[in-house]
Amino acid sequence: MKAVAKFEKVSLKQFKKDMGDFGFSDERLNEIYEGIKLPKRATAYSAGYDIFSTVDFKLSPGETIKIPTGIRCRINDDYALFIFPRSGLGFKYRLQLNNTVGVVDSDYYGSDNEGHIFVKITNDSNEGKSVEIKTGDAFSQGIFLQYGITEDDDATGVRNGGFGSTSK
Repeated sequence: MKAVAKFEKVSLKQFKKDMGDFGFSDERLNEIYEGIKLPKRATAYSAGYDIFSTVDFKLSPGETIKIPTGIRCRINDDYALFIFPRSGLGFKYRLQLNNTVGVVDSDYYGSDNEGHIFVKITNDSNEGKSVEIKTGDAFSQGIFLQYGITEDDDATGVRNGGFGSTSK
């Protein structure tokens, strides 16, 4: 297997800024930050790197939450990280990413927000099932995929931000 990326934590300062909506105390944010688990594969031949929740949450059918993961990823230029819900959570609860599949480009690493990866998910259960995730539970997964460009590609833009930043 070829190594194409490296996961890291974002800075504590960036993490605290991005966790602002949760209303945790400064002391609690320090504890959460120290407990951040970097993504990892569960088995030697797993394609996906499990991404772990930084908070406890419960989603009833139709509810959505945006989770700051506390991680970023340095990725080789001809690869991207694709984020999906964990298969079992999708199967049991119809847990879905709001953007269907998250695409983390290699140039996101250097963005103003340090390339902080967020995962926004919805419980789309049509069976009335609620899902509960505890801090440290794997709730999504990332897979690295190589991509190509066209012969006449002339992209010269520079990223500085996340969602929608390349079309501004």
